[in-house]
Amino acid sequence: MLDENNSTQENELFTRAYVEYNNEKYDESLNTLRELENISPKHKTKIKHNCAVIAFSKSNSINFQELLKTLNELYEEEIENAKLNSSGVCFTPIANYNKAIIYYNRSLHRTGIKYLLPVVEKLESFEENFALLVSTLMLRLLLASQQLNRAQHFLALLQIKFPRIADSLLPDENFTDKQLLEDFKLLAMLTNVLNRRTVAIPDDGSLEFSALKARQYYIMKDFQMAAKQLKIINTESNENNTDTDILKTCIANNMGIIHLRVRHYAIAAKFFQNAITFDKQIASNMRNIPLYDISSARSCEILYNLGISMLHLRRPKEAFQCFLVPLKFYHSNPRFWTRMAEACIMEHEMKLLLEDKKPMVSSVVNIGSRRKYILKPTPRTMYPPSTQCAVLPEPTMEFAILCLRNALTLTKFYKSSFSEQNEEGGGTENQNWKEIIDNNFCTPSAPISKDALDRMLSAIYTAYSYVSIRLGDYVTALEMARECSKSEKLSDAHKMLVKLYSGQALIMMDKIGEARSYLDPQFVNGLNAFDFETKDWQVKSLEAAQNVVRYNLAVAFALQGDFDGTSRLLNTCTHPVVIAKTMALKIYVDIKTGKYCKFEKSYKLSLWNV
Repeated sequence: MLDENNSTQENELFTRAYVEYNNEKYDESLNTLRELENISPKHKTKIKHNCAVIAFSKSNSINFQELLKTLNELYEEEIENAKLNSSGVCFTPIANYNKAIIYYNRSLHRTGIKYLLPVVEKLESFEENFALLVSTLMLRLLLASQQLNRAQHFLALLQIKFPRIADSLLPDENFTDKQLLEDFKLLAMLTNVLNRRTVAIPDDGSLEFSALKARQYYIMKDFQMAAKQLKIINTESNENNTDTDILKTCIANNMGIIHLRVRHYAIAAKFFQNAITFDKQIASNMRNIPLYDISSARSCEILYNLGISMLHLRRPKEAFQCFLVPLKFYHSNPRFWTRMAEACIMEHEMKLLLEDKKPMVSSVVNIGSRRKYILKPTPRTMYPPSTQCAVLPEPTMEFAILCLRNALTLTKFYKSSFSEQNEEGGGTENQNWKEIIDNNFCTPSAPISKDALDRMLSAIYTAYSYVSIRLGDYVTALEMARECSKSEKLSDAHKMLVKLYSGQALIMMDKIGEARSYLDPQFVNGLNAFDFETKDWQVKSLEAAQNVVRYNLAVAFALQGDFDGTSRLLNTCTHPVVIAKTMALKIYVDIKTGKYCKFEKSYKLSLWNV
């Protein structure tokens, strides 16, 4: 609030208002500012700003809308004054800083960075306490928006320009706000940890450093030590009665993440459900809470984690419902769309499994030589177009194709703007930190690597091809499969799916000869068995993959009328993953060759003898 150009009386009033504000005497501070305005109208803008800040603090930091409205009005007034005076816009660092704080706490991190950047550009002109305040907020914004590499370069800049405050290991007695200095040191360590740099975290027993140590263990993939550290935090907080709903939510969610990584999906789901319970208690008191607690509710991220667990537990309907809420906030994240499509596909597959348990012959008409067999309906008539409500999405194949279309469009766009120089924390030492582009396309997840982006694109293509086959769009299915075959570093599992879906699409397009070239079982022998064993799906071995390809080739033989070749292939299809479909196809072949009646009579005679 001080201004060196003010008169002695004005400086005294500014100082008195500042002291009264720090002592939470808000009414007295407002009266002092009004007195200052009467004797010095030239400080009208600064006084209006300070009065808005005091009114915000007086409301227990709840009425932030009025403060933001005032800050925007002052900004517009400065623009008009600058136009009249033919000069640049007056630079108000504190007003911009306050705006950035509001947007940070409302989880609008990129908007906060936009308003804080002009302040950071003139960081060297501020006294060190305010420079530290601005630097801390910028680090928070960068880390919250998953701009990890950019935050690392910004921290490196601070170490050059402010070596005394940037050293996160040495204390400094010249700072009046010791807590602010501790916050900055903690953020500096967190920045290094998230960028996978070696950091010696002090073991002082504080909650913040203990949580940072747990996160470091997790990033180093030492999941057992990470879980142990979280348990220590939970025990100490219970003993000291410092366990809050926010702390309980974080511990439960992080424990769920650890169990998710080690494939303990049921335990992970339980932890996520507990985290949601704690988070609901936070959200129930969100109407009249301070600005600084608005972002404490984290239900979106937790619901996404729970949805992933439900997918692994083969509970697609629950997973789909979990994804609906976070999708509203992270609709530009292709991973969300892909996961929703996977839930729709799994729900459809579970319905198919129920249908496969029914006999292929649904009924028999007439007897003797006039006997006719009524088979089950074909998939095209079995699954008519969904009549779902457009307002309430449901896990159907029609909605899956919409999800995959969005995921494919977003992934292609992000791949075109991928910055390879910043991958794995790269970039030149002299590069301006503002020019760093983190590949954080999947917010709130960490920045994505090029390999992960290619793997996601392959998964989208294969899922798109499969759903198109189920919906009868065989041209699109073949196109997606061929696009997937062009992907970089295609996994062996996806190579098999590409050939399988290409063959199926060509069969349905009545191009049997061309389809048989895709369904050669020999190519499976050259695939990596480990790539199948690590996937969470039914085809977990090369033997299972061989049986799936042989079955599809048998279908192609049957459609060409080569029933002898079909029978030979079906005799080699003994894996449980295809046994039900193999038996159904054998019955079809027996019916077409006239063997089904003889088999049925023989079965009845043997039963009579018994």
